[in-house]
Amino acid sequence: MSFSLKNVISIKDFSKEDINFILKQAQHMEPVARSQEMSQGMVGKILGMMFYEPSTRTRLSFETSMKRLGGGVIGFAETGASSVTKGENLADTARMISKYADALVIRHNLEGAARYVSDIVDVPVINAGDGSGQHPTQTLLDIYTMKRIFGKIKGLNVALIGDLKYGRTVHSLSYALGMFGAKMSFVSPPELRMPQETLHDLKEEKAVTQETDDIHQVLDEVDVLYVTRIQKERFPDPEEYSKIKGAYLINADLLKGKDLIVMHPLPRLDEISTDVDNTSYDKYFDQAFNGVPVRMALLDALLKSF
Repeated sequence: MSFSLKNVISIKDFSKEDINFILKQAQHMEPVARSQEMSQGMVGKILGMMFYEPSTRTRLSFETSMKRLGGGVIGFAETGASSVTKGENLADTARMISKYADALVIRHNLEGAARYVSDIVDVPVINAGDGSGQHPTQTLLDIYTMKRIFGKIKGLNVALIGDLKYGRTVHSLSYALGMFGAKMSFVSPPELRMPQETLHDLKEEKAVTQETDDIHQVLDEVDVLYVTRIQKERFPDPEEYSKIKGAYLINADLLKGKDLIVMHPLPRLDEISTDVDNTSYDKYFDQAFNGVPVRMALLDALLKSF
């Protein structure tokens, strides 16, 4: 197996072989990610970080991944610490940082920003989230988490719950789950349904899906509850947000006797009760850790093939 991509912009750019390659390499990276072994694979390499939106897990796991591999990290975690505040445009900022770094990781509020940057710089670009568009590296770690637990993706029944309209994590994940033959249940308020474009693409790929606004309809049949928060920052109308925030609450009573796991890209607000933490259902903190070996594998594959 080998890795064919030069940039990581959308999960739709990946083949099954590309994903399987990263998953296999990530498993080899786990001892390094856990400080049980050392790696010098990226010594002399520098990763440039451009985060126009807040991030904790994605940003820190990319930094951790590069440092675990022996490389360095530069960039900004907020635009207030950069010349963006002086009016510098995205193109100039990206071109400038690409002269200092061997690869760029970018998170931006505008859908398509990462692909735009990949067209104007000469180093690999990784999309760390573009508005309501895609979040491909989150999908890779999500798929990795499921496969580590169940040993497979094909045949799993996964419920994607919450903000399916604005949630870039579920947009990316649904494509990958469909690619690998998982069944999907989309659980959301009517106002936050999965976009028609995504539903159309999944139908074209012959993915098995269903939609409902009632979480109780899926609890007895799913293997994974993939919960997302209602994203206030994506809503054009604050009143629309206030009407549907807290639409679903996952707690220990709801899960009692169910044979499933709970995942969440985090951060959570009130959609998963803390009484689920440290139970057999809770996999969201393991999921967050898995971002390190997965992103290590991705950086290694991109920079060694560039």
